[in-house]
Amino acid sequence: MTMKHLREIAAGRFKSECLALLDRVAETGESLVVTKRGRPVARVMPIEQPDVRSLRGSVEILGDLLAPIDADWHATR
Repeated sequence: MTMKHLREIAAGRFKSECLALLDRVAETGESLVVTKRGRPVARVMPIEQPDVRSLRGSVEILGDLLAPIDADWHATR
């Protein structure tokens, strides 16, 4: 992941614009640093989405998944 320029935003403004700021982070990949009295207190950054294509071909079926097995499943009391 490349580090993009971190934008600082005051906590009060973050609170009032939270949903729009979260949408922007998700769309642009830009991280935000939330500050209180000029001191950084939190970082809001996008989550890296896994590449679902990377799982393709990772499962191998070795037998009949629906065939009965030789096991007694009766509950005993």
